[in-house]
Amino acid sequence: MGTIIAPSVLSADFADLGGAVDQIGASGADWVHLDVMDGQFVPNLTFGPKLVRDLRRRSRAFFDAHLMIETPDRLIRAFADAGADAITFHLEATVHPHRLLQEIRGFGKKAGISIVPSTPAGMLSELLPFVDLILIMTVNPGFGGQRLIPECLDKLRFLAEERRKQGLNCLLSVDGGINRDTAVSAVAAGADILVIGSAFFASRDKSALVNQLRNFSPVM
Repeated sequence: MGTIIAPSVLSADFADLGGAVDQIGASGADWVHLDVMDGQFVPNLTFGPKLVRDLRRRSRAFFDAHLMIETPDRLIRAFADAGADAITFHLEATVHPHRLLQEIRGFGKKAGISIVPSTPAGMLSELLPFVDLILIMTVNPGFGGQRLIPECLDKLRFLAEERRKQGLNCLLSVDGGINRDTAVSAVAAGADILVIGSAFFASRDKSALVNQLRNFSPVM
């Protein structure tokens, strides 16, 4: 299997998020990325568990709920019950990340952790054995359509090497400014998952885009 492609509904028309999930499914993409924002951890608001539950009824896709919220421990159960397959929270939002990772796995979900551009990747080293997914933000989170910060790709290289040293198989994901031009660098740096927003929903041929990102075959 090639790179996992995870379109983010943050860049979709919020008046038709069900239709956006249908488009993701029709494109052949692998995951649906659900950006949950509380207006405190990041300067924007999106949606909560009810939307995830409603979308779950119309899609069998893998749902990765990315919680960009303060005190994420308050809502882990709600998103698990709503049908998220993976729940990713921010290291910066909790003082007990190990406990939270255990809780997510206890609900039978994939446990993910994310860091913003200003957080060193080394902060995650001791947590690697307990995570299924690490999400590296390559923009400052809160809004779609931003440009990738190239220096953040060094974090992927570092974590890919740490993963190899520790003999682990957690997945490395990258989110922020991913498009046809930046995807190659992200995968070369170690990304297993590409979260793509604006470039996906602006594409006329979404299936061709997904295939290109997954396999790096040119689209004519």
